[in-house]
Amino acid sequence: MEAFTKLNGLVAPVDRVNVDTDAIIPKQFLKRIERTGFGQFLFFEWRFTPEGKEIPGFSLNQDQYKGASVLISRANFGCGSSREHAPWAILDYGFKVVIAPSFADIFYNNCFKNGILPIKLSEEQVEELFQRTEQHAGYQLQVDLEQKTIKDEHGLHFDFDLDEHRRQFLLQGLDDIGLTLQHEDKIKSYEEARA
Repeated sequence: MEAFTKLNGLVAPVDRVNVDTDAIIPKQFLKRIERTGFGQFLFFEWRFTPEGKEIPGFSLNQDQYKGASVLISRANFGCGSSREHAPWAILDYGFKVVIAPSFADIFYNNCFKNGILPIKLSEEQVEELFQRTEQHAGYQLQVDLEQKTIKDEHGLHFDFDLDEHRRQFLLQGLDDIGLTLQHEDKIKSYEEARA
C-alpha cells in the first residue's frame, strides 16, 4: 500500500447525507475479483441515466471537478452494507481523502485498510468547505497527515483528530498484511523452531 503523508488536491463535493455503499458502488458491479477497475462505476446511478448518458447536474460529471483527489460529503458517509468495494471504487476513481462530519464504522475502517484518509470535521467546518468549493473555481486543499492539518490558499486552517495507530498505518503505507510482514523474521524463526 502506498504511504500517505501530504496531499495537495482538487476538491469535489457530493452534497448528500447518508451516502450508502450501494450508491457508492451499486451491487451489479460487485462481480469483479480484482480490487481495481471499480472507479468507472463510482456513484454510477447518480452519474448516468439508465441509457448510460452522463447526468450533467451531478458534480463528478462537471469539468471543474475532473481529477479531484479530495471528496467532501455530509454526515453518515459510507452507511449501508459492509462492502469493501466502496473504498476500492473511491480510490480507483482517484480520491485519496474523504471529508465528512461522520462515517459508518465499517466503511471508515475499510478506508484505512485501502490507503484512503477519511477525515471527520464538524458540520460547520464541512459547510465551510462546501461554500469555499462553490466560491473558488478549482478549489484545492492541502492535507497534511503528519501535522493533522487542512489548509487552503485563502487562509483556511483546520486541525483534525485521528487515532495514532491508524495515522501510523497510513504514514507507513501499511495494511494488516504489511503490519504482519514487519515481523517476518520472527515468524520464520518460530516456524523453523516448530518444524
